[in-house]
Amino acid sequence: MPLPSWLARFNRTVTNRVARLVAGHLPGFGIVVHVGRRSGRRYRTPVNAFRRPDGYVIALTYGEVADWIRNVMSAGGCELERQGRLVALTGPRVVVDRRADLVPAPVRPILRLIGVDHFLELNLAGRE
Repeated sequence: MPLPSWLARFNRTVTNRVARLVAGHLPGFGIVVHVGRRSGRRYRTPVNAFRRPDGYVIALTYGEVADWIRNVMSAGGCELERQGRLVALTGPRVVVDRRADLVPAPVRPILRLIGVDHFLELNLAGRE
């Protein structure tokens, strides 16, 4: 069970403003840069992002129906800001991983505790 939607709304309006200042520079975090499906506006969403050999995996702490996920899926990709660099990502796909094997071992118990079992996998651009 993902985190409740009221918490997502609170985080979107309060916590994310602060998190965007540091999330692009902390290990295990990143900022997804995506474009709104209808507005065409550019958005920046802090996420838990982990490097994989061919791309990144992002923990979907609010489930797979958040607006930013729909934007990334619709566009076929996004950019991820990590440690001051922008990385182009393509081929988004939502996967279920109940054991959280897609993320580093120290993070797994936390994600299991809060019921996260959906993840977004993305490829580095040019490595589809």
